[in-house]
Amino acid sequence: MSTEITPDAILELKGISMSFPGVKALNDVSIAFLPGEVHALVGENGAGKSTMMKILSGVYQATEGSLVFKGEPVLFKNPQQAQTAGISIIFQEFSLIKNFTVIENVFLNREHTHPLGFLDRKKERQVALDLLKEIGFELDVDARIEDLTVVQQQVVEIVKALSVTASVLIMDEPSAVLTDKELKRLFEIIRTLKNRGVTVIYISHMLEEVFEIADRVTVMKDGQVVGTKNTCDTDKPNLIRMMVGREITAYYPERTSTRGKKLLEVKNLTKKKALENIAFDLHEGEVLGIAGLADSGRNTMVHCILGIDSADSCDLQVEGKPAAMRSIHDAIAGRIGFISEDRKNFGIFGPMTVKDNITIVDLHSFLRLGFIRRKKEKTATTDQILQLRIKVSNMFQRADTLSGGNQQKMLLSRWLLKRPRIFIICEPTRGIDVGAKMEIYRIMRDLVSAGNGIIMISSELPEVIGVSDRIMVMKSGRVAGIIDQASERASEEQIMSMAVGHRFSITEEEK
Repeated sequence: MSTEITPDAILELKGISMSFPGVKALNDVSIAFLPGEVHALVGENGAGKSTMMKILSGVYQATEGSLVFKGEPVLFKNPQQAQTAGISIIFQEFSLIKNFTVIENVFLNREHTHPLGFLDRKKERQVALDLLKEIGFELDVDARIEDLTVVQQQVVEIVKALSVTASVLIMDEPSAVLTDKELKRLFEIIRTLKNRGVTVIYISHMLEEVFEIADRVTVMKDGQVVGTKNTCDTDKPNLIRMMVGREITAYYPERTSTRGKKLLEVKNLTKKKALENIAFDLHEGEVLGIAGLADSGRNTMVHCILGIDSADSCDLQVEGKPAAMRSIHDAIAGRIGFISEDRKNFGIFGPMTVKDNITIVDLHSFLRLGFIRRKKEKTATTDQILQLRIKVSNMFQRADTLSGGNQQKMLLSRWLLKRPRIFIICEPTRGIDVGAKMEIYRIMRDLVSAGNGIIMISSELPEVIGVSDRIMVMKSGRVAGIIDQASERASEEQIMSMAVGHRFSITEEEK
C-alpha cells in the first residue's frame, strides 16, 4: 500500500479494504478526488460502491487502509464527525422528516439559538435563503417536506449539507425518481456547486448522465477499482467493458418473436383532464413500448386499464372477450400482471422473505384444506430462483437486502408463477446496473417468445427503442403516434418530436 499523498486531492482513499463475515466488500481501493470536480462512481450492484460511500461518510470504519482529507489522515467514527469535517452524503432515500419544515430539517440538531437559549428562527431562515440563492434555487423555507417535489427535497438535502460547509458532497443515485426536466435542474445546481469549489461524488447506473455531468469517472468491480478515466477520453462501450469484465456485443436481445393474435384491445379510454380517447392493442409475441414525457398520461392510462384508477369510459377486450377492470383483482383474474416503477412502496414486501415475495400472488395454489403446502412452495420458489438467476444466499433472505436487479427479477418471478398472458412493466431497469439490465431484457424477450405480450413504460429512450417491437408515443393524455419497428427503425429524435408535438420526417437515407 502506497503512503504517498496525492498533493492536489481534497479527499483520498489509500489501500482501503473492508471485510464482513465471509465477504470482502472492498479490496485495496485507492482513489483521489480533486477539489471542485464532479467525480462519477459506477459499477454493477455488488461492486463495492455503497460500502465505500459509507466509509467516506463515517457509517463504517475500514478494516485496512486510510482516508486522507485536506492533506491530513482522518478516521470518522460516525456520520456526524464526517459531516462536521465537511463530507456530506445524500442517500437515495432522503433522510428528511416529512412533517417538518424546510428550516427545521436543515438545522435539525444544529439549531441556532439566542444567548438565552431560545431558537433563533430568523437567523436560520436567513441562512437557508442565502444558501438557496447561492445555488440559484427558490423554495419556500416554511413549507413542509411532504408538500415538496422530489427535486425540491434533494435541494433541501443539498442546503443541509452546505449549511455545515460541505466541501465534499456524495450523491447516491440522485436521478432515480426525477423527470428529465428535474434532472436538468439538478445538473444546473451541481454545476453551481462545482463552480463554488465543492467536490461532488456522483454515484449512478445511468452512463448517459455520467458523460453529461462528470469530469472523471471511476469504475469498480468486485470490490476493486478497475480504473479511473477522464470522461472526455472514454465512451460508454469502454465503461461497460470495464464494469462487466467482458465485451458487450449485443446489449439488447435480438427481436425474434412473431406477432400473433390480439391479447389486449383498448378503445375509447377517456378520463377527464387526463386521458382522451386512447386506443391501441397488444399482440402475442411483442413488446409494446410506451414513451412520452412525465405528464403525458402514461401511468394514468395503465392505472385505468388495471382498475387502480377509474376511467370515464373504456372499452377493453382481453383475448377477444369484453373485460371490465374494477380493481387490480379483476386484472389478475384476467391474466394481467403488473410491476410498478416504485419497487419499494408498490412492489416488494421488504421485511418478508424472498420466498414469501415470490409466492404471495399465487398463494392459493399452495393451499390444501386451508394450510400452505410448504414443500411445494419451496420447490416452486427454488425453480424461480434458478430460472431467473436471482442471486440470494437462500430463499429466506429478506427481500429488501437484495440488489435492485435481483429485486426486479424476484417481482418478475412472482408473476411467472401466476402465468399471466399480459405483463405491464413500468421502468423495468430503473436503478439497475448494466449486467442486471441485460438479464431483465433477456427475460422479457423470453416471455414474448413464449407467446405472451408486454406493455413496457420507460423513460429511457434507448431502452424503448432497443427492447420494443412497437412504440406508442403519448402526449398530453393522447396517442401521438405508433411506430412499428418491423418496418421503421425509431430514433430518439423522432420519439421526442412526437412527444412534444413537433413534426418529424425521415429521409430515405435515414430509413
